[in-house]
Order: sequence, then structure tokens, then C-alpha cells
Amino acid sequence: MAGPIIEICGLTKDYRTGFLRKRTKRSLDNLTLDVEEGEIFGFLGPNGAGKTTTLKLLMGLIFPTAGSARVRGRSIDDIAMHRDIGYLPEHPYFYDYLTARELLDYYARFSPLSAGERSERVERYLKKVGLESAAKVQLRKFSKGMLQRAGIAQAILHEPKVVFLDEPMSGLDPVGRREVRDIILELKQKGTTVFFSTHILSDAEMLCDRVAVLVGGKMQGVGAPADIVSVEVHSMEILFEPAPGRSLPQNLAAEATHIGGRYRIAVAEGDVYSALDQLRAAEARILSMSPVRPTLEDYFIRLVGRERAATNEAELVMR
Repeated sequence: MAGPIIEICGLTKDYRTGFLRKRTKRSLDNLTLDVEEGEIFGFLGPNGAGKTTTLKLLMGLIFPTAGSARVRGRSIDDIAMHRDIGYLPEHPYFYDYLTARELLDYYARFSPLSAGERSERVERYLKKVGLESAAKVQLRKFSKGMLQRAGIAQAILHEPKVVFLDEPMSGLDPVGRREVRDIILELKQKGTTVFFSTHILSDAEMLCDRVAVLVGGKMQGVGAPADIVSVEVHSMEILFEPAPGRSLPQNLAAEATHIGGRYRIAVAEGDVYSALDQLRAAEARILSMSPVRPTLEDYFIRLVGRERAATNEAELVMR
């Protein structure tokens, strides 16, 4: 398919708030974004940033105030668009008197599969999400993490071309998170496009080809995780071994981290040459020197802090 597989243009959502619903609150503000076929795309933002609103708009669960979007060339108003997509909401609700096997069989009936194909597909995906041993257990007896696994299974059961996942790692232990990451990477290998929201930034850095950061309903940045945070250097990290019997300068000793027989110290760019001169004078052996760049988490927290400061300032002006 030529062109982006997900096209979002000026998507905006306002809600009526207050006792008489006379005030308007903007949950999503003029979001414009393209996602290419086969990408793992991360949608990052704090609670209330507009991530879930965006996914609900794309699913047709709520309607935009302005703007439009297309998935695989079809408008989100087109019901046929749903045939080739999978969706896991942030808080999935299933018929809890069903077993895991019955739940997946129910969803499999929406696809043109024979009884044999349906049974094989259900068993395969129960195993894929680690629920084969709980296949006969009613969902009401599942933990939150197990329900999340069942939700992921129903989202990918019909092998869609595009999968939307809202906080797919929510409620999972480290082993479960790893299994979900493996599933997402497997989907990418098959050419599936995965669009998922998350606040677990380490998962986004490991998985995503590109990410978008949403704060206060507005997109603050989009690109490869490394590109987003590579625009600045925090400091320089120097790894060294002290000379036997020689002490380090007091200012460096106070900042250095001892790792085995080595030391690591981070210094501001402007202080690098001074630190190197002091280490040479102490006859230390310098092993390496590398720039320390901010992580995606650093970038994210800085944007959130900036947005909160702006919001607080606006509230003070209104008073």
C-alpha cells in the first residue's frame, strides 16, 4: 500500500464540562501524524495527555470535534475499516462468565473461519499469550495481568494488518511484559503495523521505530527515540583507573562512582579538560570518554514539567 498506513490530520476533540456543561475542555488539539506500514509506533504521554482519546477517535468510539483520520486508506467513519485492525482498550471488559477459550472462540466467529480453523487459531493464540493452562478458567477468576493477556489475544486473533494497543503492558509483571514485547516484535516481523500507547518509556525505547510525545493534548515531538533525545549532551563521562598509592583530587573523588577497580565520573562539557588535567596529574589511567545524552524518560519528564508550569501560570492569570 502506497503512502502512510495511518493518516491523522488536525484531529481535535473538545468536551463539555461543568455543572451546566457550558465550559469546553480540549482533550486533543490539532493532532497531525502519519504512521508508515510495518512500523512499531509508540504514543507517549502522562495521564490525561490525550492518548486514549486519540485511540477512541481512531476506533470510532467517540467522534472528533474537528479533523479527520484514515487507516489503510479508509476513513475512520467507514465501518469496513475495522475488518483489518485489532484493538486492545486500556481497561478491557469481557463477559466474565466465559472461559478464556470461550472468549477467543466468540471473537473468532467474527472472522470467516471454519470450525476447525477457528479451534486451531484459538489454541494457538492461547499458547502465544501464555494462557493455555488457564483456558478453561472463567475470566472472573483472572488477575488483571491475565485479563490483559486475554485482551492482547483477542486483538491479534484475526491476524489484522494494523494493531492498536492502549497501555498493553499495564498490570503485567516483568515476565509478562517481556512476552508482550516478543509478541509485538513478532507482529512487526510479519509486516503488521503496531500503534501502542504507553507510559513505560523503557519499553518504547526498546521496541519503537518512532515515537510521538503528547502532553496536554498537543504533540510535542515525533521521531526515532534516539533522534528525539540526541539534540543535546548533558555531560561527558570519563572512565578511569587510579594509580596505585595515589589519591584522587578531592573534588573528583567526591563525584566519582567506584565500579570494581575502576571509577566513573560525569563532568560538564566545559569542565572536561580541567578534569582530564587533574586525572593526568594524579597519574590515573584514562580508559574512555563518551558523551552522556538524555534518555527518552528525561525528555518526557522535561516536557511534562514544562506543560505543568505553563498550566499553573495560566491558572494564576485567570484568578
